[in-house]
Amino acid sequence: MKKLINAPEDVVAESMAGFAAAHADLVRVVPEPLYVVRRDAPVAGKVGLVSGGGSGHEPLHAGYVGFGMLDAAVPGAVFTSPTPDRILAATQAVDGGAGVLHIVKNYTGDVLNFETAADLAAANGIEVRSVVTDDDVAVKDSLYTAGRRGTGGTVLVERIAGAAAERGDDLAQVAAIAEGVNADARSMGVALTPCIVPHSGEPSFTLAEDEMEFGIGIHGEPGRETLPLEPADRVVDRLLDAILPDLPYERGDRVLLMANGMGGTPLSELYIVYRRAAERLAEEGIEVARSLVGDQITALEMQGCALTLLRLDDERIELWDAPVQTASLRWGR
Repeated sequence: MKKLINAPEDVVAESMAGFAAAHADLVRVVPEPLYVVRRDAPVAGKVGLVSGGGSGHEPLHAGYVGFGMLDAAVPGAVFTSPTPDRILAATQAVDGGAGVLHIVKNYTGDVLNFETAADLAAANGIEVRSVVTDDDVAVKDSLYTAGRRGTGGTVLVERIAGAAAERGDDLAQVAAIAEGVNADARSMGVALTPCIVPHSGEPSFTLAEDEMEFGIGIHGEPGRETLPLEPADRVVDRLLDAILPDLPYERGDRVLLMANGMGGTPLSELYIVYRRAAERLAEEGIEVARSLVGDQITALEMQGCALTLLRLDDERIELWDAPVQTASLRWGR
């Protein structure tokens, strides 16, 4: 194992300390219990947005804390859900009197711990709503979930719901927008190499040099099947063959297309992926109205990619284009 770390048990704390130093204009990092919060939180009269999950998926979630997106993010240990006390502390820190929305990826530990934190917050007089993301089409159930996994669509939920909260929507409205985005988002990923969790020091799975894992999860869990490695265009077509009929997406739709890196894929390769995906969608009569390319939700140093599609309407485009200022997404300010 070759990693730029000191000790495996210090990875999350030291990474968050570096994040705090690099982005002190945007966020504060509270070390105990550990969470990341926007500098101006709580914002009076504004719905607070909190998300979180295991570390190792950066920039998700801390990279999306700031104006127009999340108010707080709660990191757990690598690939391990944060504990309820951290989630509760973050919820209290962003409560501006208008309630708090929890955005939770559909992984069993995340769901259970966010539910516990929401109950504790309610006992402390904070109204909490929760939206669980489950956009991954690869498998119905997995090692970590009952039902579909929450993956790349989570980023789009956080962005669009965050913009709705920033414009002054109430808790019910923000939750409804988040639920709608999740319902119209679909994702699918592929891995060319495994990742290595620092505390284990071992690859999460094994692939031969001429193999790829199709439908991979963001924790390195298995996908649909192991296949022979293929050229990029064929890989993209396989991903879209799984995504397009699932909603289904149809001729005349407008979509946001996200080509996401898994942590170890060069940006040049992601643009090759994006190029073919855009070509294929044009062939299907689907308009790519907005795009996002790069590492958004990763699995440590895994090589591979994932595609996410979101069906757009005028309101979603307006919210996507609204100002945002976070460490990883910023425009319009």
